[in-house]
Amino acid sequence: MDQHQFDNGGAETEDGQWKLYEAYNELHGLAQEFSTPFDAPAVLVVGHQTDGKSALVEALMGFQFNHVGGGTKTRRPITLHMKFNPDCHTPLCRLLSDSDPSIPQDKSLQQIQAYIEAENMRLERESYQFSSKEIIIRIEYKYCPNLTIIDTPGLIAPAPARKNRALQSQARAVESLVRAKMQHKEFIILCLEDCSDWSNATTRRVVMQIDPELSRTVVVSTKLDTKIPQFARASDVEVFLSPPASTLDGLMLGDSPFFTSVPSGRVGSGHESVYGSNDEFKQAISLREMEDRAALEEKLGRSLSKQERSRIGVSCLKLFLEELLQKRYMDSVPLIIPLLEKEFRGTTRKLNEINQELSSLDEVKLKEKGRAFHDLFLTKLSLLLKGTVLAPPDKFGETLLDERVNGGAFIGTDGLQFPHKLIPNAGMRLYGGAQYHRAMAEFRFVVGGTKCPPITREEIVNACGVEDIHDGTNYSRTACVIAVAKARDTFEPFLHQLGGRLLHILKRLVPISVFLLQKEGEYLSGHEVFLNRAASAFDNFAESTERSCREKCMEDLVSTTRYVSWSLHNKNRAGLRQFLDSFGGSEQSNVGVNSSSVSTELSSGFVSNDRQEVKSKGDVKLNNLASGNDLTASAPTTETRLADLLDSTLWNRRLAPSSERIVYALVQQIFHGIREYFLASTELKFNCFLLMPVVDKLPALLRADLDSAFEDVDNVFDISNMRHSLGQRRRETEIELKRIQRLKEKFGEIHEQLSSSVAILRA
Repeated sequence: MDQHQFDNGGAETEDGQWKLYEAYNELHGLAQEFSTPFDAPAVLVVGHQTDGKSALVEALMGFQFNHVGGGTKTRRPITLHMKFNPDCHTPLCRLLSDSDPSIPQDKSLQQIQAYIEAENMRLERESYQFSSKEIIIRIEYKYCPNLTIIDTPGLIAPAPARKNRALQSQARAVESLVRAKMQHKEFIILCLEDCSDWSNATTRRVVMQIDPELSRTVVVSTKLDTKIPQFARASDVEVFLSPPASTLDGLMLGDSPFFTSVPSGRVGSGHESVYGSNDEFKQAISLREMEDRAALEEKLGRSLSKQERSRIGVSCLKLFLEELLQKRYMDSVPLIIPLLEKEFRGTTRKLNEINQELSSLDEVKLKEKGRAFHDLFLTKLSLLLKGTVLAPPDKFGETLLDERVNGGAFIGTDGLQFPHKLIPNAGMRLYGGAQYHRAMAEFRFVVGGTKCPPITREEIVNACGVEDIHDGTNYSRTACVIAVAKARDTFEPFLHQLGGRLLHILKRLVPISVFLLQKEGEYLSGHEVFLNRAASAFDNFAESTERSCREKCMEDLVSTTRYVSWSLHNKNRAGLRQFLDSFGGSEQSNVGVNSSSVSTELSSGFVSNDRQEVKSKGDVKLNNLASGNDLTASAPTTETRLADLLDSTLWNRRLAPSSERIVYALVQQIFHGIREYFLASTELKFNCFLLMPVVDKLPALLRADLDSAFEDVDNVFDISNMRHSLGQRRRETEIELKRIQRLKEKFGEIHEQLSSSVAILRA
């Protein structure tokens, strides 16, 4: 009997082992195909690109099949379910296709090789270049061990230079893929090292991040035939074969490393081929083992011990892995059965739900479902606006920075953003009403702190223009022209930005509401057409409501920037009077006028409406002051001063600094009034005409849309497609259920046999 059979107790024991391997192979395939929560024990091969991973896997199998050579030759993990079959004189291979994994396809070795090479070339052309989806191959052969081996892409150690950034990116991708595979606790890690000094932990560095103690790791030193000539002294060989604990720490499987050599050369009939058949390749592997042992004994000057001989050669590694995996299989049987029971119950429940959905595909029941969903959807929307913690913030919440990126930021004419840290709750991940309130608070902060843009002398002169009946100047009109233009340019962008931000927040309510419905089991799964229609109706309502609200706000902005009503802009007249008082004092030496009388008359011209005569005098004094002309201190008559004022302001366009400051003060006063009115009216209108319609108008709109949809129930619920989809899901679930049932029976039978064997031994 061949050495692959661990127990020579007869055909019955051998048959039991085969059943065990077949059951685990099917279990592994089921886990891959249906993403079930259990994994079968397997050997995961991990190593760097040139460590000889694929060559060692071929040597373990006894035949060549893979794309072996320098560089990256494995871009997808390759799972090999190997089974020893003494009657298979040529490898019998079955490939589980990506399109239909349930039906293995018989393939020749050449077809397997071509498929793997084509996949490598395809992935090499893609941006990511690697895939975690396994290529699954089932193999029976007279030289195969009873093993499941997963060959992973080779780890890459790129140079650190910037020109190697592409290779560095590939290295990170491969390491991430391999680390994810090593996370499976059921896998035995076969860690390959191509080094003659155990202090260099190239592959172990990655492996020990997942398995720090190497408790489920077998360490293998590859390419032994190239290392033996490097040792000059017998002591170097001793240290290499039995490294001290300080060098190779951990509790590795097997207690010490294995050492292998795989002869180079490919099997084939071409002139480049070294071996004419897989039998010749197998003989070359055995011959290499004998040569390695002889070379080591020659270097050591002594014979190898039994322990040392059991760690040298592919055949010893194969035997060790078979025994180890068989023990893992045996130990895992009692654990697999409860998992299969649980999966069977879950799949049965899923099948019952599908059957129930199929039975409810009639118009009356679908309309009832639609109306119930309508009411529940509105309830969740209202709940999100009022406030809730049922949706996880880490999944659905947005910080203020996230909100600015996704919904747009408030950016003024200077192109700057308000520091987000100054906004309350900026770092919190919010949604619903809380996020709406924060956005409105940021709008108040930003707009409330917006100052009038700078005014240039050229703008003042251009704003003076020419009247339709005379060519004199009117600085009050000049200030109004500048102020309304600056205000319109400043505040209109904020209006559009606020609408976009709040619309983004409202649209986010739909996926969060769907999550809440799914969480409570109230979601109409499978009826995507109806659900998309409901979501689309909400989005259209939100967009049209926001647009209507923004147009109302725009009307207010247009009205306040088209005509200046002084009653809106005299709230800060105390500040303006203080400014004019200080200004009058500073100009006293130039104009020769008592500052208190000038400021009093100036102020009366802006804020007093009691008597037209007083107002006229104030206007005269204002223009007189704005002109910057000298007045004599000999108390000239009112008529003389009036003539001087007319001469210096109405008929003279020389822009003095005092005139510029007066225009600036008036512009600031008007801009401030427009800003306060714009801020208050915009916030009020968005609350009244955007937020409130979601509460009081949306239900009626969705109800009308629902009634319209029910005129063609078949299309809105896509009953035909739904019935076809559910039928397909039912067939797939029934297949999965049968496979789980078959595995339950297999593992149950195996468990009974193992229990009987243990009972006999104890007796």
